Amino acid sequence: MAYVRRMAAALSMARDLINTPAADLTPERLAAEAMALAEHNGARGRVVQGEALREGYPAIHAVGQAAASAPRLIDFQWGDPSAPKVTLVGKGVCFDSGGLDIKAAAGMLLMKKDMGGAACALALARTIMESALPVRLRVLVPAVENAIAGNAYRPGDVLRTRKGISVEVGNTDAEGRLVLADALAAADAECPDLLVDFATLTGAARVALGPELPALFGSRDATVDAALRHGRRLADPLWPLPLWNGYEEEISSKVADVNNVSGSTFAGAIIGGLFLRRFVTETPDWLHLDLYGWNPKDRPGRPVGAEPQTVRALHALLVERYG
Repeated sequence: MAYVRRMAAALSMARDLINTPAADLTPERLAAEAMALAEHNGARGRVVQGEALREGYPAIHAVGQAAASAPRLIDFQWGDPSAPKVTLVGKGVCFDSGGLDIKAAAGMLLMKKDMGGAACALALARTIMESALPVRLRVLVPAVENAIAGNAYRPGDVLRTRKGISVEVGNTDAEGRLVLADALAAADAECPDLLVDFATLTGAARVALGPELPALFGSRDATVDAALRHGRRLADPLWPLPLWNGYEEEISSKVADVNNVSGSTFAGAIIGGLFLRRFVTETPDWLHLDLYGWNPKDRPGRPVGAEPQTVRALHALLVERYG
């Protein structure tokens, strides 16, 4: 019963965050909510914001610099430092206009939910802390708005990243992978026992799998299989897709180490995963979840609106592995 209460509260929190209009849930507000959750559970952390991001997290700064609410990196830690390290990274794009590669009006209607990955990461972090799971937890959330102004980053720009990998911007509407790149690089530097990122990353995953099935990528088959098993058991489904090495050349660039998009329309979800993999070089066990975070129609227990996917499946995986 305690588990049910904890999970219900965490999922309700995530739904509220995703459902909140972008005018109210700015990067500043998302950072405040995340740090309040951390402090309530005895976690310690910091928020790096605005110009302070330029040196350590330049891609996050570039994506968010045009917005009225400055970009931020939320970073908090909890638990025994000697316990196995589990790091969660959540995409926190509070609104995505597409940037200078602006979305059509219909494409912007649900973009308040583009921080759904951050909401899921925070919900899972809450259940970990409240259940006192014996891990060393770290949570990283790059919180930005992909806005349009005179100082917005541009197609054709070459961005530095925390990892030292240079990125040619093929499309400013592929901003999620850019902010995740810096956060994943920071996480990877510690070589955690398990690294998980959550993101509403690609429309291609929705074309392939629809809104109810998040795409699951991973570097270790046993961990992928365990996540799938728990997802089936708990009606919190995932579906595996490959990190197919043959598509690596699709994100090549003549002026940088990598392009943030492919010139082809094929395999977009896989391309997104391959891009992120460039920034996870030290951690042997990494999961990437490309989710939708929204119910487009009413279903039993799942009304139209925010849907924090994969939280229950990943919590069960962590309990099995560390509990």
